[in-house]
Amino acid sequence: MSENESASTPYTEDDFYCPICQEVFKTPVRVTACQHVFCRKCFLTAMKESRLHCPLCRGSVTRRERACPERALDLETIMRSFPGNCRCCSERVELYRMRQHYKTCEKYQDEFGTSSTVASFQLSPESVSTSNNEASASENAEAYQEEENANPPDQPTFDCPLCEEVNMTRQSLLDHCNNHHRAHIVPVICPICLSLPWGNPTQLTRNFVSHLNQRHQFDYGDFVNLQLDEETQFQIAIEESFNV
Repeated sequence: MSENESASTPYTEDDFYCPICQEVFKTPVRVTACQHVFCRKCFLTAMKESRLHCPLCRGSVTRRERACPERALDLETIMRSFPGNCRCCSERVELYRMRQHYKTCEKYQDEFGTSSTVASFQLSPESVSTSNNEASASENAEAYQEEENANPPDQPTFDCPLCEEVNMTRQSLLDHCNNHHRAHIVPVICPICLSLPWGNPTQLTRNFVSHLNQRHQFDYGDFVNLQLDEETQFQIAIEESFNV
């Protein structure tokens, strides 16, 4: 997008920063009721805290959104051509590449000591109302690093679609269904598939237990960065190949 095109859009650079981590959006998702946008990882982390409410305005969030939020594809498209300024070296970079730029920007590394990451946080009415003003990039990075060193990343949890058991990890759900639902052949929507970025909320699984044993013997997050879209992962792979 040229400078003239940028000026003609209704957006400013600030519109593409997540109100939780205070960084450029990474896989932005939008809450349907209030239209607020967050990084996907930030939103899912917030849902583990509040469960029912938008992290910014406390508006309602549907059960489906809590597991599989809607991608803000319109913003992703704009970010591919909308230029922004690096906060340290002032280099003009397309917003969708800004986080990758931080990893190689010497001034950013000197000031913050780490690449752009999502902060660990606790939600409360006070922190929600003041998060935009109080968070800083250095505080976010330090909090994230301390949390990562103290505890492993939280695993996603799922509810069994065949009974009332809730909040199970992938392995717990697999074990639970193998122990209690072997004979249950009922069309249901797989909660693990639904939680993935490509999940289809209308896709029924006819034999859920068999599906679990065939498709979910491992965590996708161990092999694929679920916070990045396919094109971004492809771009990163190309850039990293030049360093081999």
